Amino acid sequence: MASSQTLQSSLKLNSGNQLPILGFGVWDSPSNLTTKSCLEALKVGYRHIDTAQVYGNEAEVGEAVRQSGLKRDDVWITSKIYSAAADVPSTYQKCLESVTKIDGDKGYLDLFLIHNAAVGAEPRKKMWQAMEQLYGEGKLKSIGVSNFGVGHLEDLKSYAKVWPPSVNQLELHPWNQQREVVDYCKKNGIAVEAYCPLVRNKKAEDPTLKEVAKKHNKTTAQVLVRYCIEKDWSPLPKSDNPGRIAQNADVFSFQLDKGDMEKLDAQPQEPALVLAVDNESKA
Repeated sequence: MASSQTLQSSLKLNSGNQLPILGFGVWDSPSNLTTKSCLEALKVGYRHIDTAQVYGNEAEVGEAVRQSGLKRDDVWITSKIYSAAADVPSTYQKCLESVTKIDGDKGYLDLFLIHNAAVGAEPRKKMWQAMEQLYGEGKLKSIGVSNFGVGHLEDLKSYAKVWPPSVNQLELHPWNQQREVVDYCKKNGIAVEAYCPLVRNKKAEDPTLKEVAKKHNKTTAQVLVRYCIEKDWSPLPKSDNPGRIAQNADVFSFQLDKGDMEKLDAQPQEPALVLAVDNESKA
């Protein structure tokens, strides 16, 4: 059965902004390929690109949007800060560097995230307070977090002026569902983004996944992207292969039914490829 959603569908964030449901990730994309891959994604119809300071390709993402001929307002750009500077003012400048690299001195970013909670409580506080300032100035349209467990989110709540965060970006797929923190996000109005939705192709031969893919005449990768969409997560598949970039976006002509989802939900939970959050820690 065809989905009522399209590549233009979005999730409404608590900031009031509309996050395009399918994003294009550029982690591990070499800077010399990033602009080309992003242009390919924009040509296919993606309108959401996810980068980060530590990826080293923010400027190339901005260049792709400029070269595409699309209006800046029509493309959602996310970036992330990994570590704080010495104090809030210098951390503010570090965040602002991302805005300038991607969209120039008068530009903005649609979403900006703290990349990882593991840097510690004090650095997280500096980053959030710097981001709140930029949010107040309109340089960041929405602010959020990545790899935050329940304890980290509760710690953020204790001092945040902007609460709840718009997004928590997590490693999510059938083998790493992180149910506790996902449930917390749902209850608190925090949208969930899914990185590593394709499990880095390590599950392409999984019998259950292949069975569901065969039933719908789709690839295993398409089923994994669709799985996230059925969960109301925003998946961020990445590829530098033009064919796969297009294929990963072709996920709106079918839906996974209740039985499909139950089979995928029942997969054994395994160690994360990147990170499973610690829900107890506030450190």
